[in-house]
Amino acid sequence: MDEALKIVNDIKKGVVKPIYFLYGEETYFIDKISSYIADNILSEEEKGFNQMVLYGKDVTIDDIVGNAKRYPMMAEKQVVIVKEAQHLSRSIEKLTAYAENPQMTTVLVICYKYGKLDKRKALYKTVKKCGVLFESKKLYENQVSEWLRKTLLSSGYSISHKAAILLVEYLGTDLSKINNELDKLKLALPEKKEITPLDVEQNIGISKDYNNFELKKAIGERNVLKATKIINYFAQNPKDNPFVLTVTLLHTFFSQLLQYHGLRDHSPKNVASSLRINPYFVGEYQTAARNYPMKRVSQIISSLRELDMKGKGVGSGKVEQADLLKELLMKIL
Repeated sequence: MDEALKIVNDIKKGVVKPIYFLYGEETYFIDKISSYIADNILSEEEKGFNQMVLYGKDVTIDDIVGNAKRYPMMAEKQVVIVKEAQHLSRSIEKLTAYAENPQMTTVLVICYKYGKLDKRKALYKTVKKCGVLFESKKLYENQVSEWLRKTLLSSGYSISHKAAILLVEYLGTDLSKINNELDKLKLALPEKKEITPLDVEQNIGISKDYNNFELKKAIGERNVLKATKIINYFAQNPKDNPFVLTVTLLHTFFSQLLQYHGLRDHSPKNVASSLRINPYFVGEYQTAARNYPMKRVSQIISSLRELDMKGKGVGSGKVEQADLLKELLMKIL
């Protein structure tokens, strides 16, 4: 997050490099940086002749180099953006020759999503000397909430801790997906407002009381009544609460709980760091560990794997989601 912000801030200050090689699993930051360059290096008048977007599946390295070596027309620089450059993975090293002597009036942006550059090879070492290498890594769940908070803060909003956790629990760690939902919230709500779980429920359709976040908490506390109410709600609203998502989140929870039992240091700081969870959740794991001994946790993990297979129709006929949910609760509690 901070590295992406530094790249943007450097460009704002006029520090523009001839090559930006953006790669990695998290597409959100790659898109944000490339979009910023596309929007801000050239004026609207200059873009017509001096800004070009190429696609990796349609071009060769020679095509990219040929365009990059052109001189700008009536402008100080030209911008060449190569999207979907991962399609050139077999020939990407051929870009080394250009990187060794780049056209200084060209800003070449390579968007190499889902892939990695071999740090031992020439292209990585050469671009590192003359340009910017940016690896866009997937954020862990405990990092996404902080990213979400900062993103909203930059737009004049704040968000309650529970609302942030609710969004991450429901949407996962796909930043582009979360950002789309945040845009919906910002359209519906006035600026300088703290976004609450109720706002999330009313504008995104996630129930603030009946969701996987609350189910996990109820199960950890062995609160049978609350867990049963949530399961019944899921059974009545199967499209909004798919079984595969519920069983996956609970499997992750109990796998982390097993890891918790294996820790020698159960201080909140160490637990949050070791399990890669938000410190807000540490208390839930402490409570669950008292309710579920290590041996019982292992049994539950095994049962969840069986239920996951059953939910996918492996080794059995089609089973209704309501029946799967009841069986899940029975085997855990």
